[in-house]
Amino acid sequence: MVLARGDGEAGGILVLTLDRGEDPHFWERGIGPAGDSALVAAGPAAIEDAQEVAAYWQRRRSRDPDLWVVELDVADAQRFAAETMLS
Repeated sequence: MVLARGDGEAGGILVLTLDRGEDPHFWERGIGPAGDSALVAAGPAAIEDAQEVAAYWQRRRSRDPDLWVVELDVADAQRFAAETMLS
């Protein structure tokens, strides 16, 4: 689900992954240890509730209105995000 639309050509992508609506984690494209593109963790290390999830991505959007925010609640969402964003 697209939580927020950013710029179609220049906007970064922040991905929120869930496992059956639980265990939220944020990811974005960045530079890995070897200097190549990688999916890197973003946001708080431990997220307690849905309000904290929304507060994080909304703070990010307030500083970067071009940012896309996408929620994935699928099996192995981190792998899916990496394959989609890094290919």
